Amino acid sequence: MRLIGWAIALAAAGLTPAAAQTTASAPAQNASAAPGAAATPTAGTAQDAAKPDAAQPAIVPGSVGHAIPTPGVGEPDGRKGIQMQVTPIGEEALGFHNYWLLPLCAIISVFVLALLLYAIVRFRRGANPTPSRNSHNTVIEVVWTLVPVLILVGIAIPSIRLLRHQYSPPAADVTVKVTGHQWYWSYELPDYGVSFDSYMLKEANDPTRQANQRARTDNDGPPLLAVDNRLVIPQGKVVKFIVTADDVIHSFAMPAFWIKQDANPGQLHETWAKVDRPGVYFGQCSELCGARHGFMPIAIEVAPQAQFAQWVGSNGGHMPGAKPAAAPTPTAAAAPAAAGGTPPAAEPAAQQPATNQAATAQN
Repeated sequence: MRLIGWAIALAAAGLTPAAAQTTASAPAQNASAAPGAAATPTAGTAQDAAKPDAAQPAIVPGSVGHAIPTPGVGEPDGRKGIQMQVTPIGEEALGFHNYWLLPLCAIISVFVLALLLYAIVRFRRGANPTPSRNSHNTVIEVVWTLVPVLILVGIAIPSIRLLRHQYSPPAADVTVKVTGHQWYWSYELPDYGVSFDSYMLKEANDPTRQANQRARTDNDGPPLLAVDNRLVIPQGKVVKFIVTADDVIHSFAMPAFWIKQDANPGQLHETWAKVDRPGVYFGQCSELCGARHGFMPIAIEVAPQAQFAQWVGSNGGHMPGAKPAAAPTPTAAAAPAAAGGTPPAAEPAAQQPATNQAATAQN
């Protein structure tokens, strides 16, 4: 048996260098396969991989889709308590928390502390050398049973009212499908013909940032929360979010909207928001979803209706009722060939990620 063990160890030692050499040579072969081929943008990146940062399309701070965030609004600012709410549901929930639950918790805590201190002083050994033998008190037992029941009923009434408002949404003006991936978000507005991916923006000094990736600035938002493509929704409209995932469980969380909805693969969950205050609001995935869970932020920009329509058009979409741009007819495409010209080559389809790892190489 000892000889068999030595034989297995020697065989493994002999195979290891060959396997390592084969693995190491694979990238070199791939690199030399197409020396003149242009670099392909990472999936989900809206920028040109062949251009450095200086040659990328200019971002105009303050324009639709690139509004400058307001400090302390829609983003963490170190305050104690809940973020300022900008939806009717969020305002109702914040009032319930601040003006009912917190005072009730404080009153109960003070009352229990007072009882504890009274019992320590009143029933200490020095004051009671002969301890009482009482074990029951009907009045006290009735009180400490009824009072907690009444407290729970008092909490249940506003809680059920809040849940009814939250899960009985009005008719939606805009529908957004949200899909969580490892580790980025995809958004689709089916009524507007708009769909895109949204990735976190890295810092300028981040060694993992690729040449085709725009670096984060303060105009984009806080570190770890700014994204390359924000979701834009119209001000004062009811927006329905249909949330799902394509790999593992994620959670679509936007604290300023009072939204935290799990995204489960193969399931569609629904939540909604109506925001009357224009601005930029940030959130994050709030369900542990893998190694880079902390690097898939959410950024939603609320804009007036006219700017929202402008953003839809700039993303190749169209407003409901408007006809999308017509595709060229076969007759029109054949005209250059009939005139002796060469029809333009069809643009290659956008590359889709083969795996989650390839799609998130930029993260």
